Amino acid sequence: MSLRHYLQFSDLNREEYEYLFARSRWIKERFKSYQQYWPLVDRTLVMIFEKASTRTRLSFEAGMQQLGGAAIYLNTRDSQLGRGEPVEDAAQVISRMSDIVMIRTFEQSIVERFSTYSRVPVINGLTNEYHPCQILADIFTYHEHRGDLRGKTVAWIGDANNVCNTWLQAARILDFKVNVSTPPGYELDTALVGGNGNHFEVFADPMDAARGADLVTTDVWTSMGFEAENDERLKDFADWQVDDDMMAVANTGALFMHCLPAHRGEEVTATVIDGPQSVVWEEAENRLHVQKALMEFLLLGQVD
Repeated sequence: MSLRHYLQFSDLNREEYEYLFARSRWIKERFKSYQQYWPLVDRTLVMIFEKASTRTRLSFEAGMQQLGGAAIYLNTRDSQLGRGEPVEDAAQVISRMSDIVMIRTFEQSIVERFSTYSRVPVINGLTNEYHPCQILADIFTYHEHRGDLRGKTVAWIGDANNVCNTWLQAARILDFKVNVSTPPGYELDTALVGGNGNHFEVFADPMDAARGADLVTTDVWTSMGFEAENDERLKDFADWQVDDDMMAVANTGALFMHCLPAHRGEEVTATVIDGPQSVVWEEAENRLHVQKALMEFLLLGQVD
């Protein structure tokens, strides 16, 4: 079996995603019925964190243990990576002592460099540019509630950040459309979008982006690393709040998602995130199940 990494959503094709969604469903059913499933006994996951997280650490660490393996947490304060060891050297050492590595860091180039020198699969747990595991969970959640996203419309409201970039990659691979609305000055980086112009449309007015959408999704206005801009962003994003009026112009039965943590009263109102169209808690839980399926796939290939 050839070595595979998961650094961007575009690293897998549609058929592989269909397999992962089916596998996630099976693994989740086993979990919910308290049936032990340990395909990764004696396998070790190393989790490297340059950016702190609740959901990423919990979902990967619990997930690996639930598959029968072990997980080791490293942050750059406690490792030589934080003391200037080259990424390439760290990759060669860490990958000789483990079976799979997850990295949550800043620049995408860090996970790319690490994977080049790694002997084991590497997973992008988040970078400034992309967040593929989050969108994997989001799309699986949509499948659970509404079925295939093919031909549907997702409305992205807010900052053109790593989550937005990943939605656009997913749209091209899985054949759906993304309506993007960002405040002036926070537009898409076309270099990260790639050649999927047929799968997204940009709207100046967020209400127009949400109109007729099957899924409305957003993120915090101030992502990690941009805290110094918080006051300015609160003003710039004021009209990009997802509220009941915005959800009302989406399709009947449209879902609301948010990758969390959320700031009620900023990017979303409490009535939306805590309302009947919200699936944010299932979405958060599904990080656990899709990442278990992903780790199994990267280590064992497709399982019958």
